Amino acid sequence: MHETAMQLTRITANGRARAAALEAAARTEARATSLVAYASKGALVILGPGREALAAAERLAPALECTVVVTDDAQGNGPEGVTVVREKPLQVSGHLGQFNVIVAARPPLGGENLLRKLGGPRTHFDLVLDLCRPAHIGAPLPPFGYYAPSEPEALERALAELPEMVGEFEKAKFFQYDPSICAHGRSGLSGCTRCIDACPTWAIISMGDEIAVDPYLCQGAGACATACPTGAITYAYPRPGDSIDKLGALLKAYRAAGGEGAIVVFHDAEHGREALADLPAPLPERVIPIEIAEQGSVGMDVWLSLLAFGASEVWLYATQHVPGPVREEIEAQLSYARAILAGMGHDGGRLRLLDGDLSRALGQTDDAGGAADYPPATYAGVDEKRTMLRLAVEHLYQYAPAPRAEAALPDGAPFGEIRVDREKCTLCMSCVGVCPSHALADGTDLPQLNFIEANCVQCGLCEKACPEDAITLQARYLYDPSARRQSRVLNEEVPFHCVRCGKPFATRKMMDRMSEKLGGHWMFQKPEALRRLQMCGDCRVRDMFELEAKRPGQGFPM
Repeated sequence: MHETAMQLTRITANGRARAAALEAAARTEARATSLVAYASKGALVILGPGREALAAAERLAPALECTVVVTDDAQGNGPEGVTVVREKPLQVSGHLGQFNVIVAARPPLGGENLLRKLGGPRTHFDLVLDLCRPAHIGAPLPPFGYYAPSEPEALERALAELPEMVGEFEKAKFFQYDPSICAHGRSGLSGCTRCIDACPTWAIISMGDEIAVDPYLCQGAGACATACPTGAITYAYPRPGDSIDKLGALLKAYRAAGGEGAIVVFHDAEHGREALADLPAPLPERVIPIEIAEQGSVGMDVWLSLLAFGASEVWLYATQHVPGPVREEIEAQLSYARAILAGMGHDGGRLRLLDGDLSRALGQTDDAGGAADYPPATYAGVDEKRTMLRLAVEHLYQYAPAPRAEAALPDGAPFGEIRVDREKCTLCMSCVGVCPSHALADGTDLPQLNFIEANCVQCGLCEKACPEDAITLQARYLYDPSARRQSRVLNEEVPFHCVRCGKPFATRKMMDRMSEKLGGHWMFQKPEALRRLQMCGDCRVRDMFELEAKRPGQGFPM
């Protein structure tokens, strides 16, 4: 995060305070992250109709090693040194320096690596210019080194940029992933897919109970971290704690310098910066622009912390270049955050998503806005998303104008309770076995199902695991911290005691259902077999061995 390149005035006290705030923020340092390296030697494949593909090769051949895959009946050999083949491309995958092109092959093979088919020493291309319609990679943010221009202006930009994509390149590794708290899956059941759904680069895939993120495809859009309900995947540069500390220092300096009613505007580092720089009038001096890598890289923990730190409003300026999945996730997260604010009596409109109406919004903003009517929070940032959310909400709730005990949240929100139909539930504990956040627990020696709402992320794994369809999810935010963290009993039964040793090992309901289901089975027609169902595991084994000792050579009776 840093100040935008536009000129910011310092006429009023707020303007001078804004300058002090941005200087304070600039002095805070973000922890370093690891780097991802690419290498490109300029081996380019051009896919598409012959006329367009050969024309592109004519312009690029002096700088790049070109292979043209002609996809129609057009004739022509292209310029000297360019390899021209007529194949049917089936698939393109990979990233800068490592693109794999699969073309149709003769039966029984479905496809074949193009470079292997050509017999060259390489197996991968460094760059791709895809002129086919539709393009072979349809991700909203395609990989580095892949160009699929859909209009003449975009083609010209690609032709100008491709010769520069030779050499060694580095970028930050934008994410960190902790599978131990991931709610994607358990025991073969699929739970949360929010990060996969939100990723505009298709860098995240399911690996069963966990996810995998390709660091070469990831471009730091950040929606995965914003969407993640547990914090299993986090933004790595800057890290969440660093971002919150920087923003806390910014607002503290703003107040200390006499500033009031700060409006923080997040904008991305490319298109948002350009739009702000092109504004016809200066920003109102209580509007503080904060540049971030991508609009999706900050979420509820940051927005609500800013309000807790005393910001009057938080604006998210999203240009038309924000990928669709990222925008959808931002809108969903805003709906959750606004509902949480409304449940306390705070104005949910203090969080705003701005599209092309930035000039209009600024025109309606003067430099005399009031400050937040509560003392600012002073907590430090940590790299734990739900902790930051909790601290922000608890501070805002402490000074809430019209607090309620709870607020209903839109479906999909990562907070809420589970409800159990006691008539259906047999306390089999299947739900406990799959819960990734330890929101559900058994009663140890008692037949109980216990629940801690603060831990629940509404992933739905418990609902899917329940064999009796006894569980439903209810998104909400329970404001009382002690009630939210307290373990409560969702269901309990009178324990069923072993008929032999007296140890509790099941519930009466479970035993009744088991007897009902197995009572007509031929293996349980004898009284001793039915009685054995009513024993604990240890006594059941003893009983079988004792009966075998009395009747040697006849096998274990049921």
